[in-house]
Amino acid sequence: MDARNLRVSDAEREHVGQLLQRAVGQGMLSLGEFTERMDTTLAAKTRGELNAVLVDLPGIQLVGEHAPQAAPYPQPAPYAQPHPQPQPHFAPAEPYRGTVGHQGGVVRGRMSTVKRQGPWQVSPTLHVDSMMSDVTLDFTEAIMTSQVVEIVVSDYFSSISIVVPPEATVDLNAVETVAGSATNKVRTGPPIGPLHVVVRGKVRFGSLTAKHPFGTTWKRMLG
Repeated sequence: MDARNLRVSDAEREHVGQLLQRAVGQGMLSLGEFTERMDTTLAAKTRGELNAVLVDLPGIQLVGEHAPQAAPYPQPAPYAQPHPQPQPHFAPAEPYRGTVGHQGGVVRGRMSTVKRQGPWQVSPTLHVDSMMSDVTLDFTEAIMTSQVVEIVVSDYFSSISIVVPPEATVDLNAVETVAGSATNKVRTGPPIGPLHVVVRGKVRFGSLTAKHPFGTTWKRMLG
């Protein structure tokens, strides 16, 4: 069977997403082109379909393009082999090495939807390591172990929402954005209420929003 007709796994789709992300960082793709190719990548079922989003990027050799037709494939070959390239101006996020528990916690997403809501237990420090994901941290019914919660963000191309109760405060002053946004729709410090959230880290090509639950403003207006 031609290697280009072999089925691909989620890990292979994620790897292609990283190659496309690197291409954006090196100026070879616009954000619009990246979005279109990521849609194709997430829907791809074969290596040939994945190769289609890499065909015009320098340093990528497609499987089977230069191989003889009669050449056997004793084992599945990788769908694409990137040649050595200059290091982009940003590197993939390093996963946090802590533990989930009272001393720290990790929220990790890769091309997925991640939600923490309801009566979930919140650690004093949370590490959000996300890439091309939709992340929601809802503190309205959470079980708190401390008044102040620190959130350390390392994100690429994601949408992160922090939902807090009406009495809470949020500080986004230590958030660095790279072609992204950080929007605070709630009151910022000092920590005088039952919950104060401090967010720091970097948001790359994504968005981070701190807000109250839907309808909070109307409830205040109506008393």
